[in-house]
Amino acid sequence: MKVLSCIVMGFLACVQSAAAEERVALIVGNSQYATVAALDNAGNDARLMSQSLEAVGFRVTLVEDATQIELKRAIAQFGRDLRNSGSDTVGLFYYAGHGVQSFGSNYLLPVDASLSDAADLDLVAFDASAVLRQMASARNKTNIVILDACRNNPFENIADLNDNGLAEMKAPTGTYLAYATAPGAVALDGSGGNSPFTSALARSITVEGLAIEQVFKDVRVSVIEQTGGAQTPWDTSSLTQDFFFKPKPNLTPDQLTEIQLWNSVRLTEDPVQILLYLRAYPGGMFEAEARQMLSTALRDEMGEDQPVPRAAAPSAPKPAPAPDIEMELMEVARASGSKADYEAYLDAYPDGIFAEMVRIEIAALEEKELAALSIVEPEPERDEPVTAQESNVPLPVFFDQPMPEGIEEILGKTIMQAAAGNPLFSPIEGLPPEAWQTKVCSDCHQWTRDDLCAQANTYVAQSETRALDKMHPYGGSFKRNLKTWAQGGCQ
Repeated sequence: MKVLSCIVMGFLACVQSAAAEERVALIVGNSQYATVAALDNAGNDARLMSQSLEAVGFRVTLVEDATQIELKRAIAQFGRDLRNSGSDTVGLFYYAGHGVQSFGSNYLLPVDASLSDAADLDLVAFDASAVLRQMASARNKTNIVILDACRNNPFENIADLNDNGLAEMKAPTGTYLAYATAPGAVALDGSGGNSPFTSALARSITVEGLAIEQVFKDVRVSVIEQTGGAQTPWDTSSLTQDFFFKPKPNLTPDQLTEIQLWNSVRLTEDPVQILLYLRAYPGGMFEAEARQMLSTALRDEMGEDQPVPRAAAPSAPKPAPAPDIEMELMEVARASGSKADYEAYLDAYPDGIFAEMVRIEIAALEEKELAALSIVEPEPERDEPVTAQESNVPLPVFFDQPMPEGIEEILGKTIMQAAAGNPLFSPIEGLPPEAWQTKVCSDCHQWTRDDLCAQANTYVAQSETRALDKMHPYGGSFKRNLKTWAQGGCQ
């Protein structure tokens, strides 16, 4: 078998736990200004951010084209929402629109801002530091402020207001500040439907497992590339704990076991190993990938250098089917899962490329017909106590009453209670213990009362032959109880 040249995934090492945290966001997009130049994309950017943040669990309030009064009310309500949500809440404020700096302070412009003298700026605009004060009052551990607000200076002709961009603000403890461009520089509104900064940010925050620092680093790289170096996003942080917009999900122990098994299986193109995974985890996390890999492995094994398969028997001089027919037979059997289809393959190709795998599958299907798994290792010797006098005549067994004899794992349990337990032995040679020890027997069989009765009657019909001799997930004593139950009419 060929060996894949891939590296084992380090998936388990980088699993991040998603915190059970409240997420609250205020998104403001101001486009349609009354007395200064309109911004084509600010509203689009606010809506895009709103959708992206909702997708990663934020409770979003979206405000568009806000007047000064509307902006103040929205930020005041945002502060109340944070204070009412608890210390573990993550607060996020995003602003797209005009913004200016004066004497080292940054101001966000409402759409009704009108200014003729720099001294009136704090009367008609909103001081961005007020947002930080609202966040600080909530005493929550993580806050994020994102300003896409330095696209140009709408008041550049006013004396004392000719500084470009925004000033860098100090980040209170537990705060992440992000700017669309470096302090004092101008950001681009964008020629498309969104600004370069916000379009890159919306993509990055939905990437699973990225810490916030990596998110904005990726945004910076993207914006520099898109703008030919004309714009460099900037950020500053005083965060005290990790934050992920989209954490990797928590995994159950069973999922972790499945990942470990799949990591070992995917190192090879061995169809048998892939098939064992599919049998152990029907509908598993990697089922689609496993089936695709199995199909590829089957086709690879049917290369031009393969010998022509021999006929079913020397005494039956019939021409061997062409290799492509062998492949078709195998694909049909694999898709249907039918014992008859697998046997049809063996009839045509008793020594075919997939014969060993097919025999394994047929053996498993035969056990399904008996609703009992076989094991390849001998059953350990153990005492099997009986609860009544030693006798060659078995005690009666009833469906809804405790079984009167058997190993301790079944003694005193009803038939259905035993069916809900865990197997003691591996169903398939070579299958890792973690792939079957935590399973439930009834997951592998349709163990309804009628099905169990049908299974038990096969033991009556076959007496002490192969059906009773073969081992069972609970050992032979469980089969003997089923046989006695069937002899009594499955009562």
